[in-house]
Formats: sequence, C-alpha cells, structure tokens
Amino acid sequence: MLNHPTHDKLHQLRLAGMAKALAQQDQHAEIGQLTFEERLGLLVDAELAERESRQNGARLKRAKLRQAATPEDIDFRHPRGLDRALFARLMTGRWVADHQNVLLCGPTGVGKTFLACALANQACRQGHSALYVRLPRLLADLALGRGDGSYSKTLAKLAKTAVLVIDEWALPKLTDEGRRDLLEIFEDRHQSGSTVITSQLPQSLWHESIGDPTLADAILDRLVHQAHSINLSGESLRKNDKPN
Repeated sequence: MLNHPTHDKLHQLRLAGMAKALAQQDQHAEIGQLTFEERLGLLVDAELAERESRQNGARLKRAKLRQAATPEDIDFRHPRGLDRALFARLMTGRWVADHQNVLLCGPTGVGKTFLACALANQACRQGHSALYVRLPRLLADLALGRGDGSYSKTLAKLAKTAVLVIDEWALPKLTDEGRRDLLEIFEDRHQSGSTVITSQLPQSLWHESIGDPTLADAILDRLVHQAHSINLSGESLRKNDKPN
C-alpha cells in the first residue's frame, strides 16, 4: 500500500535506480522471503548501478569517439598481428593509471581507429575521462583559437583529459606552429595523462615527418617513452566488412 507514494518520493529525491528496483521487487511474490536488510541492499545496489551507467554514458558522450567500439567487439581472429595478451593487459586500465601511452601503427583499414576507440571506451567504463580528436582538425582548431581567444582553453581541456585519442598522426604536413602546438600538448600531459596514437606511418618515420629535429626530439621523448607499441599489418578489414 505504501509503495506508490514511496516510489514517487524516490523519484523526487532523484533515486531513479532505487525506484525502478522497488517496482521490480513488487512484481515478485517471493520477495517477502527476504529480510528488510536484504531488500534494502538490493535497492542500494540498483541505485549505484544506475548512477554508474549514467556517469559512463556522460563520459562517452563527452569523449566523442569516432566509432562505437567496445572491447567485446574486437576480432582477434583476423591475421593482423594484434597481440591478444597485450590487449588484455591494456583492458585492465593499468596503463591509464600509470600515465602510459599506446601507439597503434599499420596500413589503412586494419582497425587502428576501432582499437583506439575501444581502449577509450574501456577507460570511460573504468571512470576516466576520454576525448577523440583527428590531428588535422585539432591543429586547425588550435590555429583558429589563437584568433578567437580559445587557444588556452583548448589546451587546458586536452591537459586534463585522462585518455586522449589522436587519430591520423603524421598524416598532415606540420607547420612550425603545429609542431609547437604538439609540444605544448605533450608537455602538459607528460606523466599526467595517457595518449593513444593511430598512424599509417611506422614509428621509425615519425621523427622525419615532424620536420624540425629539435622539436621532434622533444615531442617524441614525451610520447614514445613509456609507451605500448602495437604494430598491425595485413589486408583491410573493410574488404569483407569484417568486425574489428
């Protein structure tokens, strides 16, 4: 008899998880066999799960991941050199806690972006913030930011993001301004955040692609050291629309 007003009050208190769980309990006749403490424990668990789900949804929305990739969808059967054991270790999230980076290299179509987004998705599940950016767009936005006053705000946003995914690394030709922007980003994030890089170029060519030897040394020193390297190969997964 009291469940209807109680249900309404739970919603007023913004305890939607508990309200939903209470309604579900009312549908089971055997619920009366549980003690008050047991029923209350189930309601509290439901509220906690509801809040964690909402928070994770908000983190994923802010991350703006290019692909809705999850660890469960990764295809380890395709012959592309993906180390299952290494990826399993990355799924634990220790690399994020230790502020390490992940470098994904390989030809187009082998699933680099999908894997990067799956890593970011997992990080969001574990309570970390994440953000996906394409390097060409990021550098263009920073260049515009110098004119409209948003430059420092953008750098601050990147600095406080736990997992930053930078797609299409070494694809655009860098200007001196772009090189200095990258140095600012990695200097801010050094030993305070984790970065996931995807690139069609092997790491051996990154130094040359950056252009300026001195700035290249400084950028790569902060990016490559303490990083997990994943070098992929093989045919494009897009040919047969295979899972990633």
